[in-house]
Amino acid sequence: MLLSMITFAMYGIDKAAAGKGRRRTPEATLLFAGLIGGWPGALIAQRLFRHKTRKQPFQAIFWCGVVVNCVVAGWLVYSGEAVRAWASLGFG
Repeated sequence: MLLSMITFAMYGIDKAAAGKGRRRTPEATLLFAGLIGGWPGALIAQRLFRHKTRKQPFQAIFWCGVVVNCVVAGWLVYSGEAVRAWASLGFG
């Protein structure tokens, strides 16, 4: 959840910078933030701020990252690795 909030903020800051002609956050940075788990916040920010929604190459890469995240999460749950990881952190 923390990564999503950070990614959401990154999109908001980038959108504000775009409107004011200031230095922008590189697309690779936004995509990486989504790939490492911030994609729910990125998705909400894209819709709320109407940011990066029309750039088709960006959207294609973004959605590939979402699919990768979902596949990895599914594998972790299916294999039981998520439960072991959660327990090793003291939550199980």
